[in-house]
Amino acid sequence: MTDLEAVARVRVSSGSLVERLVCHPRLPLIAALDGERPAVRVWGCEAGQLRELGCAGAESDDYGDAFGWERIERTPAVAWHPYERQLVVVGGEYGVVRWSPAGLSAMDGLPPAADYRDAAFSPDGRTLWATPSSDRGWGGSDAVDLASGTVVSGPPWDTGVAHHPGGGLVATLNSDQAATHCLFARVDPEAGSGAMRLLRRALILDVDDYETPLFSPDGRHFAIRGNSYDNTLDVFAFPSLQRVLATTLGEPDPRAYPRPKEWLDQMHAWSRHNLAFAGRPGLLWVGTPTGTLIEIDVQTSRAVEHDILVGSPVSALAAMAGGELVLANGSAELVVVSVRSDPEESSAADDGDTSAAAASAVSAFLDATSEVPDGDEWQEHLVLTDGDRVWNPVDLATVHTATAQDPVWLQLRATQNPMFDAGT
Repeated sequence: MTDLEAVARVRVSSGSLVERLVCHPRLPLIAALDGERPAVRVWGCEAGQLRELGCAGAESDDYGDAFGWERIERTPAVAWHPYERQLVVVGGEYGVVRWSPAGLSAMDGLPPAADYRDAAFSPDGRTLWATPSSDRGWGGSDAVDLASGTVVSGPPWDTGVAHHPGGGLVATLNSDQAATHCLFARVDPEAGSGAMRLLRRALILDVDDYETPLFSPDGRHFAIRGNSYDNTLDVFAFPSLQRVLATTLGEPDPRAYPRPKEWLDQMHAWSRHNLAFAGRPGLLWVGTPTGTLIEIDVQTSRAVEHDILVGSPVSALAAMAGGELVLANGSAELVVVSVRSDPEESSAADDGDTSAAAASAVSAFLDATSEVPDGDEWQEHLVLTDGDRVWNPVDLATVHTATAQDPVWLQLRATQNPMFDAGT
């Protein structure tokens, strides 16, 4: 049994809903993305108190009637420095700016032609990964050495970067309407460039518009939310990449799926940013439109519902560095929730040191794959799985038939291969 307790609660000063929460990986800091305008507020949570520390974009015009790509283009992305009190905010209305306790400042040393839409720090904080590439567009990304300004080309990615807790490995997405690749990359700070080194083992998902992968603290599972057509939740084991949980949630968040404006008043929708791993290993938390939190044991698929904010929908959910949950609700509040698991259950679920387990998972993954050769034909080298089956490059080249039960991306491949064979 897991006990939850709201230990801090405060109303957002702007009165706006928060649509996404991003917590610092080591410090009690929270970035909250405003749901009504391209603004990012920074909160501290120390001594059991939430305190707003700063804001980027507070004076920005609200999104108004902006929907679809217009809305997406105006929504900022954020990245925490892995060790410092520093947040990078990236977006069409910002360029790239940096928040620190001293205030906002421009991000120096970036390529003059850069028009970044997303960014992430390397594990050592010395390199900024940013996309799209300053010279290749969405065909690549940049790895910017923040000390020297040197830029190295990296693999194409378009949906955040997730750091595996075992170190030395990241996951990101490369999206297309036909299929999305969840790519894994080796990160070696000693190599000098700080760039990601793409690996051959990859996950393939139907269609596009998924959220950044989310690893569990012990590194044995990761979850992915999406997609363009279904409000899905999938959990995969790591390093096997086997799917262990697949479900479709209810009505999607209207802010993530912009349709007629009246959808904005339908507060029964499920947020796209409603997942967090916290508590004992293997516990995934899902925020609901009714204000409850669902506790899912990904090993057993057992689900328990907790009445924490009944009647006020969860608009965003994340886990803090100390293991607490932080959520935003439909009343424009932020709430910090402590998570206390039954000692006997925690002991039974944890078969060793969490950090050691995470490092072991990374080693096992790296031992079972190799790096993709440099070049633009990286997709041709991938060994793909959808969580159930595995396809080698040779297998995919010879697929000419598929059934309605096969993934849509595989059906499309079966249709296209004869045309490739004919040279058309």
